[in-house]
Amino acid sequence: MPDDTITIALASDHAGYPLKVQVLNWLNSQGFATLDCGTYSEERCDYPVYAHKLAEALLGQRALFGIGICGTGNGISMALNRHRGIRAALCWTPELAQLAHEHNNANVLTLPGRFMTLEQAIPILEAFFQATFQAGRHQRRIDQLDQLQ
Repeated sequence: MPDDTITIALASDHAGYPLKVQVLNWLNSQGFATLDCGTYSEERCDYPVYAHKLAEALLGQRALFGIGICGTGNGISMALNRHRGIRAALCWTPELAQLAHEHNNANVLTLPGRFMTLEQAIPILEAFFQATFQAGRHQRRIDQLDQLQ
């Protein structure tokens, strides 16, 4: 059961908007607090704008984790990973989501809005949020990420 003090920030572009709304509603039904960083419609927009808002929410400690959704999940993931301290992982399976959190300490899960239904996303979300960063040998690698320019 989630801790209701954990806030999950969500962001999408127009292509990810329908799945974002469904994921937002699912997270709320599971007891998570959420922060919607936009977009707020299916009107065409640019994913870097909303990726930046999501990154700011995490880096400003207004949310502990994030979910980014665009058409393929690639663009929003790339934009998020431009921010030092953000570790966004595009995941298509529960196993990838679990390992992204356990081994890479991912703090943002990105999803492909045009290629995934809510029913497919739920096991991925559950795996991501049930996993715990294993630190140990993985911490050294995470530290190296933040040293990159």
